[in-house]
Amino acid sequence: MIMPQGIRKVALVVHVVSSVGSLGAVAAFLALAIIGLAGQDDRLVRSTYVAADVIARVVIVPLVMASFLSGLVQSLGTTWGLFRHYWVLVKFLLNLLVVVVLLLQVKGIVYLGVASLESTMSNSDQLDLRRSLVIHAAGGLVVLLVTTALSVYKPRGMTRYGWRRHHRPRPGSS
Repeated sequence: MIMPQGIRKVALVVHVVSSVGSLGAVAAFLALAIIGLAGQDDRLVRSTYVAADVIARVVIVPLVMASFLSGLVQSLGTTWGLFRHYWVLVKFLLNLLVVVVLLLQVKGIVYLGVASLESTMSNSDQLDLRRSLVIHAAGGLVVLLVTTALSVYKPRGMTRYGWRRHHRPRPGSS
C-alpha cells in the first residue's frame, strides 16, 4: 500500500532526522569510548563512561529504533518496497544488525556507567569491555555510513521478487 504524499513526507522527515541523529550520537559515543579507553586520569575515565551510558540509553537507542522503524515504514509504504531492490534489502539487514548489536551492548554500557560511579574503578579496570565499546561503536558508525551511502546512491538492481512484480502483466492489459 502506497502512503499518501503528505504522510510519506512526514515519515521521510522522521527517518532522515533519526538516521542523521543516530550517526551523530554514535560518533559522540565513539569519541567518549576512545577517551575512556585512552585516558590516564581515573576521574576523566569514569566520567566518560557515565556520559556514554546516558547517551546510549537516552539518545542512541531511541534514535536507532526510530530510524529502523521509520525506514521499515518508508520501504513498505512507498514504491521502493522492502524486497524489490537490493539496496533497500541490504540497508534493512544492516540496520537490523545495528539494532541487535546495540541492544546486546547496552548491558555492558550500563554496567560500565554504574561501575564508574564507584570511586574504586581505575582506568585499568574492565579493559576488554572498554575495548569492545570502541570496536562496536566504530563498526556501528561504519555500518551507518554505508546505509547512508546506499540511500544516497540507490544502486541499481532488483531482486527476483522485484523483477517479477515489475514485469508482471497489468490488469486490463492484453
